[in-house]
Amino acid sequence: MKILVLGGTRMMGRHLVRELLAAGHQVTLANRGLAGDSFGDAVDRIVLDRTDEGTLEKTLSGKSFDLVYDNLAYCSNDIRKLLLHLSCRKYIFISSASVYQEHWDTKETDFDPFAEPVVWGGRPDFPYDEGKRQAERALAQEYSHQPSIAVRFPFVVGEDDYTRRLFFYVEHIVTGKAMLLDNFSEQMAFVRSDEAGKFLAFLGTTGFQGAVNGASPGALSLKEISEYVAEKTGKRPVLTQNGDPGPYNGAKEHTFNTELAEKLGFSFSPLGEWIYPLLDHYIECALESPR
Repeated sequence: MKILVLGGTRMMGRHLVRELLAAGHQVTLANRGLAGDSFGDAVDRIVLDRTDEGTLEKTLSGKSFDLVYDNLAYCSNDIRKLLLHLSCRKYIFISSASVYQEHWDTKETDFDPFAEPVVWGGRPDFPYDEGKRQAERALAQEYSHQPSIAVRFPFVVGEDDYTRRLFFYVEHIVTGKAMLLDNFSEQMAFVRSDEAGKFLAFLGTTGFQGAVNGASPGALSLKEISEYVAEKTGKRPVLTQNGDPGPYNGAKEHTFNTELAEKLGFSFSPLGEWIYPLLDHYIECALESPR
C-alpha cells in the first residue's frame, strides 16, 4: 500500500513506520523536517507545517494514498485542513485517553463524538483534552464519508520516550528531588510505545471503522512505582507542596477496556510483564545521570 504518516519520527510513530516497511509498504513521512529519522532511502519525505493550510494545499493537493496515519492532529481545524486537501482510502487518527472522563474499565462508548456539535478552532483555542474531542467530533460528524479510525491511547511509555514523563518520577526519587503530586495513589493505564506502533500497523490491515482503545491490561499507581524504586535503590520519594509538579498530575484513576481490540485480533502485553524492566532501565539511567 501507499501510506502517508504524519509524524513518524518518534516513539510509536517510529515503531509504526518500521512495521509498515517490514510489511513491504511504500511509506511517505510528512512533518516539519526538524527531527531526523533513521529510515534513509526506505521512505519518501514531505516537509510541511501541519497548521498552515496553504502549505498543506501546496504539498498535498493532487496526492492520493491508500492509508494515512495522523499523529499530528490536535483540534478540529487540523482535521478539516488536512482532509480538505488530501485524498485517501482510509484515515487513522491517533487520538487520546484525554477524550474521556476517565474511570475504571473505560470503554470506547464512554465518549460519543456525535453527542455534541463540532466547534471549529485551532490549537490555541482548546486545552489538549478538548482539542482531541473536537478533532474526533470533526472527523465523525463532518467527514463521515471518509473511512476512518480514531485510536485512543493512555500514557505511552518506553525507553524511547522523549517526553520523559515517567522517567521524571524515577529520576526525582533516585536523586532526592522534591515532587508535588496530586494523584499519588491513583491507578493509571499505560501502553508501550512499540506495541502502540504495532497496533496502529495492525489496524491498517483491518476493515474496522470507528473508535478503539489501545492499552496494556492492568494499571499502576505512582505509589507502586515509588515502592518499586525504593526497593531497588533504598531511595524514597520526597513529596512537598513546593516540589516539581508531576507530569501526570490531574490524571484520575482509570483502566482501559480493550475487548474491542482483542475482538479485532490484537492482544496487548500485560502491564506487569514489561513495566518493571522499563523502570529498571530508568533507574539505571537516573543513577548514571550527573547530579
